[in-house]
Amino acid sequence: MAGCCEAAEKPKRNSKLPSETVVLLVLCVLLAAALIIFIRHSLRTANQSIQTLREENEALWKNLSGWEEHGGNCYYFDTDELNWTESRSFCRDVGGDLVKIDSREEQEFLVRRLRDKMISIEDWFWIGLTDLETEGSWLWVDRSPLDKSFWINGEPNNVGNEDCVALTVDRADGDLQTWNDFPCRHVARFICEKPPGSAQSSCV
Repeated sequence: MAGCCEAAEKPKRNSKLPSETVVLLVLCVLLAAALIIFIRHSLRTANQSIQTLREENEALWKNLSGWEEHGGNCYYFDTDELNWTESRSFCRDVGGDLVKIDSREEQEFLVRRLRDKMISIEDWFWIGLTDLETEGSWLWVDRSPLDKSFWINGEPNNVGNEDCVALTVDRADGDLQTWNDFPCRHVARFICEKPPGSAQSSCV
């Protein structure tokens, strides 16, 4: 019989995926989408937190208390102990620099204030004077050369590679001779100076 002699037809392959596979694929897609959303949200939150911290930090520096006005400039006497480079970085971060002493009157002001600020007789305060570039050639932080000086008797002597300058009061020879050279890695307190922040001579 023809029907019996004909070769049996091969069964057709089912092109449809099993329902379990479809469900698994859907779950994977949903999980991937959720993960992407979570990562984006986390990054957005992190960026917002960083921005908030940056703004708070800037506000802190701008409103740093303790600035004193004198002679058209603002001064900050910091009692933390840092090396000369770290001290200068701090002053620059708050909009100024280590103090540059331009006159006898300014030196007198600093000496008067240090008598109140010093915690012990061993306190020294960095100023913005150094001969790091060329030994014996003293420059202020604005790169202007030293004109008027107030060295302690016998200083500077460069004992132990002393290239940065600090001042004190109790060990001064006379009223105003207060400067001494130190190794820049030495830690000391420091004095920042900056111009007023507004026409009203605000020192905040």
